[in-house]
Amino acid sequence: MAAPPTLARGLLIYAGMPLKAPKSRRRPHGPTRRVASLLLSLPLGAAAAGLPAARPLFENPAHLAAVAQAAAARALGPISASQRIKLGALAPNLRLRRCDKPVSATRAPGLAVSGRVLLIVRCTGANPWHIYVPATVVGVTPVALAAHAIVAGTVLTASDLSVQPRDMTQLPPGFLDSASIAVGLTAARPIAQGTILTDQMLLGTPAVRRGQTVTLVATTGGISVTMTGRALGDALVNQRIKVENLSSGKIVEGVARSDQTVQILVP
Repeated sequence: MAAPPTLARGLLIYAGMPLKAPKSRRRPHGPTRRVASLLLSLPLGAAAAGLPAARPLFENPAHLAAVAQAAAARALGPISASQRIKLGALAPNLRLRRCDKPVSATRAPGLAVSGRVLLIVRCTGANPWHIYVPATVVGVTPVALAAHAIVAGTVLTASDLSVQPRDMTQLPPGFLDSASIAVGLTAARPIAQGTILTDQMLLGTPAVRRGQTVTLVATTGGISVTMTGRALGDALVNQRIKVENLSSGKIVEGVARSDQTVQILVP
């Protein structure tokens, strides 16, 4: 009858006989171990080393915004340190197929408005596309205001005007950013104190005034004839005006060309 394992182990120890160490699994060493460690340290997909990384399928909105920002800076011109260009937001999930040519941006055709521009960002590659991006100058800018109430017909002087900074996003179209622009112009209508002046509120100083004696010039067939006339109203340069021919008493229409000359419109 065999002795139990525990009893046999005890007898061996008592007899001074050495015990066999349990067998251990041999670990890789040398070059094999170093290669294994290197493979474990590589990121996922490194087994495909040598293959080019896949290009994104869609354009990065941040890249499109950078292209639009550069185009807006060119279109809007220099701005002051208190101003910046703000782009209309691009959707973060915008999915435009990646262009096989450099993406470009240009100003969209249409009416120009001070401090604002509409840009076309486009791809002209094999799969063309385009988007519109608005851009606005934000910040403050100096503007000309009425220093006091101004009566219609007043020829403005420096004392009629003041200059103050204003938020550009709150300014009306055609605002004047310098008082010197308004000096010498005529108020087309009454202007309240503190009103931001625009080019729609002002007229140039009349080149011809009512009752003024002027030289009438009529040209036909390469021949010019001059005569004396009298202005029947006020007119700016290149504005139509009715005049009376003092020689014939006939009333004709012409265009004010200077402060003393009216060109008669010949049918």
